[in-house]
Amino acid sequence: MHKKSWLFLFLILPFFWGCGKGNYNPDIKPAQVQIDIDPGSTLYQKLNTVGGCIYVKNGDPGVYLSSESRGVIIYRVGISDFKAYDRIPPNNPNQCGSTTQLVVGDNFPFAKDPCTGNEYNLLDGTLYSGSGTYPMISYQTQYDGQLLHVYN
Repeated sequence: MHKKSWLFLFLILPFFWGCGKGNYNPDIKPAQVQIDIDPGSTLYQKLNTVGGCIYVKNGDPGVYLSSESRGVIIYRVGISDFKAYDRIPPNNPNQCGSTTQLVVGDNFPFAKDPCTGNEYNLLDGTLYSGSGTYPMISYQTQYDGQLLHVYN
């Protein structure tokens, strides 16, 4: 009986780990995102090294964001691994107005909502401190060794 309990636990745990991923605030309208940049260029110099982080906005070279986006945070996790998140606060996005954006700055490795004080982990987008239910809105990333593609 003991072996069956462990087998059951082993089979059911992955379902709990998957809970909450992609669980975004239904009050936030999805944005269209298409970003193609060279992280090795001088334009995006902060992405040249692991741990580098930048903001991009509509109109930047290689960046298209629909009006629902408040900009994108791109974070270099590893040599060929990047994370990308929308700058719209995922919990109470309009509490201090419709232009509030998440900021990294001195809060690294967290993004902070300057209005509510909520902090989100840049490694996975989850709420680190503060109150709320939702993680940061994340986008797909693909790096081919030269160009970084961010999309949804």
